[in-house]
Amino acid sequence: MAIPFTKYQGTGNDFIIIDNRDNKISLSTKQIEKLCHRRFGIGADGLMLLEKQDGFDFNMVYYNSDGNPGSMCGNGGRCITRFAHDLGIRREEYNFLASDGPHKAWIDEKFIVRLKMQDVTHIENHSSYELLNTGSPHFVKMVADLHDFPVYKQGHEIRNSEKFREHGVNVNFVEMLDEDRIFVRTYERGVEDETFSCGTGVTAAAIVNAHNDRGFNHIDIKTRGGELFVEFDKMDDERFENIWLCGPAVKVFDGGF
Repeated sequence: MAIPFTKYQGTGNDFIIIDNRDNKISLSTKQIEKLCHRRFGIGADGLMLLEKQDGFDFNMVYYNSDGNPGSMCGNGGRCITRFAHDLGIRREEYNFLASDGPHKAWIDEKFIVRLKMQDVTHIENHSSYELLNTGSPHFVKMVADLHDFPVYKQGHEIRNSEKFREHGVNVNFVEMLDEDRIFVRTYERGVEDETFSCGTGVTAAAIVNAHNDRGFNHIDIKTRGGELFVEFDKMDDERFENIWLCGPAVKVFDGGF
């Protein structure tokens, strides 16, 4: 019998999502890698299982396109929330569990999905880049003329450098478009390529580019796959709370394998 799935995308960051509330589906690393392959499979940046979880509306189990378990995926969290809604799990506010802990999410009348991220409590500042964790580890570097920037080449080199080779890092290149608007392109570990959008990456980039030194910040973000925005409260130079990643989550098609 074919296993049903639905494909969703959030600003071009695409995912295979499977309802596993009956806990009957178990996929190997090789199976997941093949399903995510863009030539020999369905094609996706990652695969998720929606599972039951006591005390929560669901559990988000995420795998990178290389078939290995992944850390938190922001756009994935938004897409699986929309998937839950489309399955008939209807909530004014969703509470779900992911690899980095509990998350809240809600869907507005225009089907913009707003996902609450974990607080950020430390930024590691370097001369030409910042490091921070928004559920996944991120390297953030400001550049000029991002449209023509060699994202794959430099992202691959940084991700595989001696400092980051063992545990990996997501590499974000950011161009300032306005005081409260940025353009972000990301090389993602686990995908080992540039993706059209990275939710935890744009969150990291937005936090680094806070325009209000204290209090509420709203940052609009351009990605290759569309528009997102991030809202948060800057408490001090290293602590950021009430972080919300916001944008569309769209069903692409249903299928089976």
